[in-house]
Amino acid sequence: MIGSVKRPVVSCVLPEFDFTESTGLGKKSSSVKLPVNFGAFGSGGGEVKLGFLAPIKATEGSKTSSFQVNGKVDNFRHLQPSDCNSNSDSSLNNCNGFPGKKILQTTTVGNSTNILWHKCAVEKSERQELLQQRGCVIWITGLSGSGKSTLACALSRGLHAKGKLTYILDGDNVRHGLNSDLSFKAEDRAENIRRIGEVAKLFADAGVICIASLISPYRKDRDACRSLLPEGDFIEVFMDVPLKVCEARDPKGLYKLARAGKIKGIFSLS
Repeated sequence: MIGSVKRPVVSCVLPEFDFTESTGLGKKSSSVKLPVNFGAFGSGGGEVKLGFLAPIKATEGSKTSSFQVNGKVDNFRHLQPSDCNSNSDSSLNNCNGFPGKKILQTTTVGNSTNILWHKCAVEKSERQELLQQRGCVIWITGLSGSGKSTLACALSRGLHAKGKLTYILDGDNVRHGLNSDLSFKAEDRAENIRRIGEVAKLFADAGVICIASLISPYRKDRDACRSLLPEGDFIEVFMDVPLKVCEARDPKGLYKLARAGKIKGIFSLS
């Protein structure tokens, strides 16, 4: 079920930026004045100052950048090779090229090596609270001509009218861009579904109701997409329309080509 949560109204006033200094690289620092009404999260306005540091030499020691919000200063320390001596963070391990020293732990996923998941402060629950809805994936599958795209558009329109943010990932539409390098061979069909599943996962994580509509004939491929999401966040809809009805519609002429033996594998779902 697609639910919603209540949250306090937050106002945010963003007037034009007032650049008080040049931000050229020759300058050591610059600032931006940005009066902000934080609404339910704070009181009054404030001035945000951002530090723009000039390039530093590789031989220099650790540097810090800072910003000020209402007079309070937060410092961000730039990591240096010497920092690898620290044992304060259990997520660090031996540095490459610096025996016995520490760096952030990286991992390997598929063909991607030395990658690190960067966790940010804003979580899915907070994005859902902002949108007042639950991010999820509604996966519509069925034969060509069964009405998947038509249903997806009608559902999106209905949810939009209720103030819900949606986005449709239509099988043909995605092949116009992201998946334009894929054919309709079995392995490319599987990759097409995998990619759409990963993109749908990102939309759901953003708090958006993502509606995916594509043939996706194999259960194993749909289950793989389902496994990317928390339980209950993947809703599968099968368009149970008789083959003779789909063939009578034949919006893209696929059934005519299939009957002529020019294409295969469009008559069954498993």
